[in-house]
Amino acid sequence: MRYLPLSNIERADMLARIGVASIDDLFADIPADKRRAGLADLPTRKTEMEVERLLGRMAARNTAASAAPFFVGAGAYKHHVPATVDHLIQRSEFLTSYTPYQPEIAQGTLQYLFEFQTQVAALTGMEVANASMYDGSTACGEAVLMAHRVTRRRKAVLSGGLHPHYAEVVRTLSRMAEDEVVTLAPDVSATEDLLAAVDRETSCVVVQTPDVFGNLRDLSALAEKCHAEGALLVAVFTEALSLGLVTPPGHMGADIVVGEGQSIGNGLNFGGPYVGLFATRQKYVRQMPGRLCGQTVDADGNRGFVLTLSTREQHIRRDKATSNICTNSGLCSLAWTIHMSLLGSAGLSRLARLNHVNAVKLHEALESLPEVEVLNASYFNEFTLRLKTPAAAVVEALAARGIMAGVPVSRLLPGAGLDDLLLVASTEINTDEDRAALVAGLKEHA
Repeated sequence: MRYLPLSNIERADMLARIGVASIDDLFADIPADKRRAGLADLPTRKTEMEVERLLGRMAARNTAASAAPFFVGAGAYKHHVPATVDHLIQRSEFLTSYTPYQPEIAQGTLQYLFEFQTQVAALTGMEVANASMYDGSTACGEAVLMAHRVTRRRKAVLSGGLHPHYAEVVRTLSRMAEDEVVTLAPDVSATEDLLAAVDRETSCVVVQTPDVFGNLRDLSALAEKCHAEGALLVAVFTEALSLGLVTPPGHMGADIVVGEGQSIGNGLNFGGPYVGLFATRQKYVRQMPGRLCGQTVDADGNRGFVLTLSTREQHIRRDKATSNICTNSGLCSLAWTIHMSLLGSAGLSRLARLNHVNAVKLHEALESLPEVEVLNASYFNEFTLRLKTPAAAVVEALAARGIMAGVPVSRLLPGAGLDDLLLVASTEINTDEDRAALVAGLKEHA
């Protein structure tokens, strides 16, 4: 009973006080088919050495992204992270000060968050950015809720090029808030008519560039139509590095820009933790979720940093809160800030251009294969292939040969009839040998 200290009588008293008949009643809101039946098949106890060996064997079954030709993207990208980044974020004054609960005491934390906000605002072409969100998908969901508050409308239109996971987060949050979400059909070629989807009931249009299929999109005409109808344009990106080369969404008229910052300063990390970026126009700042750090001077005239805005429910009245986001991705945003500072604007542009050049090289090599059709007219470092056979089977076959060929679209959009499509991403880590291995593998299996 060391780890289960409550007796059956105490549990019964607790349930009676709550007003439910059983522990199972506490999980009534979770669909039955989503709940585990019975206990997990785990050993009851093992020694520390046994656990280390067991976990080591399990870890050895993985193929590290740096150990093979790697072309996987679809929202999480393999980039080189300088050793300086990991070294600095592990300093105790950064690693232990995860969130500024006594903000003005934590001047170092507030300073790097202020600098992070400045970098995000400059990168996205916006006027103000917050101190980060959990990841790109939750930032996207929060952007839709913010648009509802600004416009006092309840309908969001989601582009068919929006990452399906992001769209699902929006639909989940909107379902809880009883909002309307119009999700357009998957748009492989970026030819959907978003202009026709905007009307006087629309709160916002959510569109991604580069989209989930890799297409670059000009948002200018859509922004004009949204504004003419009183709606907001929410621009999304999953590859932050693309903004080192392409026109920022803010310069195309976007009202809210959100995205995933993982590709700068942060590794793949098995899918997280990542860092969500959120930026908007100055006039909407009081409806922005999360924290906002500001710069000031103290009584002696020295520069200092303060928590200027924190509109979460822990800080203000719940009915006035803009979000229940409980913190920012502090350490991940620090990693972003360090990497961006090391690159500088010129370095960021060079790195972005190198990514694009590598993608063009792969694109040109794949165009020569009769088994492969490249679908994109424009792209940054990721594009979509149409194969002669189901992409999932091809990916498995190449994985057995030690080649991580990409992401089958069927994994993101099961049942959509897109089983022959494969997303491939080529970043600065890919070499000529990597590209040759992928081309040879596709020639044999596609």
